[in-house]
Amino acid sequence: MTFERVYSKASWEKIVGYCRALKAGNHVYVTGTAPVNEDGTGVHAPGDAYAQALRCLQLIERALLQLGASRKNVVRTRMFVTDVRRWAEYGRAHSEFFGDDRPATTMVEVRALIDAAMLVEVEADAGVEAP
Repeated sequence: MTFERVYSKASWEKIVGYCRALKAGNHVYVTGTAPVNEDGTGVHAPGDAYAQALRCLQLIERALLQLGASRKNVVRTRMFVTDVRRWAEYGRAHSEFFGDDRPATTMVEVRALIDAAMLVEVEADAGVEAP
């Protein structure tokens, strides 16, 4: 089986030892994606749950596109949120982003993320045509 990897500008990728996304055969796995700014430092839209969720999904799609997939190929997402009472804000971003191509999903409240200003982190799994 061949593997393709995509990396982002997040400084902690190298420190922790992971990649943004990994394509293994016809499966694509996108690691937990936080709402980071374009340069990979700082948090996008502090305090805005909707904007942060949307940012995570946009970054996920960027990685997917580099591996020959798109949001239409996503079969499952996992949303890790710091305040599940704000579920509708995260959910609205998820719903708008995927439209009618809705994946299976899970939303779980966690105590904290890597930066206190982060409200959400999203993982995604996708399927693509066999190489």
